[in-house]
Amino acid sequence: MVIGAGFAGLHALRRLERRIPKGMAEIVLIAPNDYMLYSPLLPQVASGLLTPQSIAVSLHRMLRRTRIVPGTAIGVDTTDQVVLIKKISDELTYERYDRLILAPGSLTRVFDIPGLSQHGFGNKNLAEAVVLRDHVLAQLELANASRDPAEREERCRFIVVGGGYTGVETAASLRRLTDEAALRYPDLRSAIHWHLVDIAPRLLPELGVKLGEETLDLLRNLDIEVTLEVSVRNVTENKVTLTDGRVLPCRTLIWTAGTAPSPLMASVGTPTDRGKLVVGSHLATADEPHVFAIGDAAAIPNLDSPEETALCPPTAQYAQRQGVVAAENVISSLLDRPLRPFVHEDMGLVVDLSGKDAVARPFGIDLSGLPAFAVTRAYHLWAVPSAPARARVAANWMIRAMLGGEVSRLGFAHGVPSTFVDQVADHYLAPEAARKESARLLDIPVAGA
Repeated sequence: MVIGAGFAGLHALRRLERRIPKGMAEIVLIAPNDYMLYSPLLPQVASGLLTPQSIAVSLHRMLRRTRIVPGTAIGVDTTDQVVLIKKISDELTYERYDRLILAPGSLTRVFDIPGLSQHGFGNKNLAEAVVLRDHVLAQLELANASRDPAEREERCRFIVVGGGYTGVETAASLRRLTDEAALRYPDLRSAIHWHLVDIAPRLLPELGVKLGEETLDLLRNLDIEVTLEVSVRNVTENKVTLTDGRVLPCRTLIWTAGTAPSPLMASVGTPTDRGKLVVGSHLATADEPHVFAIGDAAAIPNLDSPEETALCPPTAQYAQRQGVVAAENVISSLLDRPLRPFVHEDMGLVVDLSGKDAVARPFGIDLSGLPAFAVTRAYHLWAVPSAPARARVAANWMIRAMLGGEVSRLGFAHGVPSTFVDQVADHYLAPEAARKESARLLDIPVAGA
């Protein structure tokens, strides 16, 4: 059984299907959606450069022998080897497993900031990206229709929180979207203001000082005001208060300040590290050797790092390779063979700032400008794990280059903020609760009950 169909889960399933002879094992996937989301390109969906379907890789096309249970795993009973599932129909059910690969991914990390969950927007899934695009375009339409200078200022200011990949790419992509839309509203062009704030002292520290500074310059050239070592103190419907004391009129706060591991990992009952399930280099937990964990929600030793305590970063390239190794180790455990340690040498990072702006660091080589743009686009086309999805992405890019973009709203949400806080977060079960619920569903007497 595999929980989660992200980069890690999908690559584990594909390797299991290839390596296990037909009829020798049942392969089960627990996932709420029937597609794998190529999340690095979400900012381009939010800006309208790509259609949502372009980065939704069909699981039915990719997996031929896997039985998909549409729902969310909310608890794991390792005693009876049962996973508790809340289906998309809200029905509570269970599935038994012999070997379990946990790859549930992560949630948007939200701090206890007043008003954030009520008025903030996220950009971590397709629904959020589409709603965000409609909301941004609606603000310009409403500002153009208003005669109130205060309302126009509120609707024309956009704040992105988070100086990581998602925040930087989202700010750059949506800045270009508002520039295109502003051609319809000449009076608004000078009123549109974009801000990027981050609590860290530098943007994209993983790329090094040089590329971080180049990224900062590129964002400022796009007329995005970047403020570092600052975060958000309070959010209301029409203003945002920053920790440096500024109060900015604003009706659009986009929160991209990191992620948190899925709460499912706490239900396993084995040690966690800041919410991530602790596993060894073989990707299995020490206390439950039949349980493997990979991806964003697993604390995996980085054997390629000179630091003994280093963990693998939560990136797509690591996740997909962890999926392959986890699948191989599942097979080895069934055959009583030695398990293989996970070792991967980082291939580098790419950041697409929309238009023709990009920065990249493939194999430690710093690139910017057109070389970085070419490397970034080529990497994404190579990394999308489906030929039809690659074709859609390439076609979208080509159409945009030849014919320009569209700035029409699609009619989603009508200005209602997207809910970027996981609504089922409080449905995840603690280890003891998972065991009791499992026993109830299995009709097994519970000791002491």
